[in-house]
Amino acid sequence: MSKSLIASTHWQWLADRELNWCLRLNRASERLIVERLFASVSRLGDGVFWYTLMLTLPLILGAEALPVVGHMVVTGALCLLLYKGLKSKTIRPRPCDCNRSIRTTVPPLDQYSFPSGHTLHAVGFSVIVVFYYPQLSWLVIPFTLLVALSRLVLGLHFPSDVLAGATLGGSIASLVLLF
Repeated sequence: MSKSLIASTHWQWLADRELNWCLRLNRASERLIVERLFASVSRLGDGVFWYTLMLTLPLILGAEALPVVGHMVVTGALCLLLYKGLKSKTIRPRPCDCNRSIRTTVPPLDQYSFPSGHTLHAVGFSVIVVFYYPQLSWLVIPFTLLVALSRLVLGLHFPSDVLAGATLGGSIASLVLLF
């Protein structure tokens, strides 16, 4: 049996177990206000929110924020490398490609689903920011949760993609903070 067939069978088994959640969460996007909210969060989660934060911290806090931004840059780079590597190896189809009932109003940034790169980066950046500036938890934690939820509501990821992205992002950021 070929590797791609084994991977496909594994993903299909998992998709069968997660599909009801995908359909339920995606139904929320039928309300225009919900769809627009999560589309906006998704767009900000493409990097706009995080790059703005990386530029704003040194403007407000000066040189004190440079190590924080440095850790965010390293975390982002490592997350991107892992994300690209996993996407090319796992080739998991997106929920919207597995079930025609799942509607998307935001185009995916790439073809495959596993892991959620938005969630991976959001959690990674949040761990760094909250470690240095716990007073910003009120901002970054709710935003990160909305980013993760947006991937499900918009029909772009399975719950396990989001969970894996969160776990990997948190792990990478924690390792970066050790060094």
